[in-house]
Amino acid sequence: MSTVGRNLLTRCVQAATLAPSLHNSQPWRFRIVGESVEVYADPDRRLEALDSSGRELMISVGAALFTLRLALQAEGWAPACTLFPDRRSPDLVATVEPGSRAPASDSVATLAAEISRRHTNRFPFTAAVVTAEAIEELAAAAAEEGATLTIAGTAGRDAILGLGQAAERRLRAHGGYRAELSPWIRPAPGRRDGIPLISAGPWDALERLPIRDFGLMHPQPWRTSERSGTFPAMVVLTTVGDGPAQWIRAGQALQRVLLVATRLRLATTPISQPVEIPAIREMLANTATGHWPQMIVRIGYGPPATATARRPMAEILEVDGQ
Repeated sequence: MSTVGRNLLTRCVQAATLAPSLHNSQPWRFRIVGESVEVYADPDRRLEALDSSGRELMISVGAALFTLRLALQAEGWAPACTLFPDRRSPDLVATVEPGSRAPASDSVATLAAEISRRHTNRFPFTAAVVTAEAIEELAAAAAEEGATLTIAGTAGRDAILGLGQAAERRLRAHGGYRAELSPWIRPAPGRRDGIPLISAGPWDALERLPIRDFGLMHPQPWRTSERSGTFPAMVVLTTVGDGPAQWIRAGQALQRVLLVATRLRLATTPISQPVEIPAIREMLANTATGHWPQMIVRIGYGPPATATARRPMAEILEVDGQ
């Protein structure tokens, strides 16, 4: 097998850090050991008030894991991934080895080119309808990672929006929720995480979408109010089973879906409030088939979104022997 240089592995880790995470919390760490990369969850960056189980943290780490795999493929390798390789180290989510040389296919190269272009879009979408062909392509992307993506019909979409609004009201009534989220908007100077004002987006004037208030009280004069798309397309990402392995799978599927959507020039907004309240999440589950909702995504067409800052590599990457 050809030798993989540490510079190449470092580039791939850097690409992985561009993955989406809950409120741009970036709850991951990486360690290069020889020619492999260890991917860790960082429990210190879990948002306890709304993610007590660590489910959304693992979804975020799963998204970074998929991005690492894709970056290695784009560099001409066929990576092998082992999930939870050491029971004594529960934060060690995966070990990724480059594997054998394998020239990147056109589809891999095209998808990898979208890594730096993918951004969460919290702005209003237009009324343009997402085509059935696009939805089928997104569903195929989720299936490739062992998850299921289903588009909600009119009744289902309205039910999801109603549950999302109910979940957001419950979360806002939780004092710890406000205290926990407020530092993630308008982060202190020098911080390389959180959500800057320019990325927060306006309020939905129709109050149909569950828009985060990031722990701040109303009014927020810096945040304008606009009408979101009247008919947002809503898709639900589910897995069979509901544990850490499924959460990692969901994160990998989510990132593949988001990258394919970016390639199709679609705007996307993960909406997690309906799956953050256990009682409400159970209402969206299919107990007969064992499918559990892991994330809801709003999909459509909208203005370009901006990138959010990323933590410096020195904070998240350790190289064995240095």
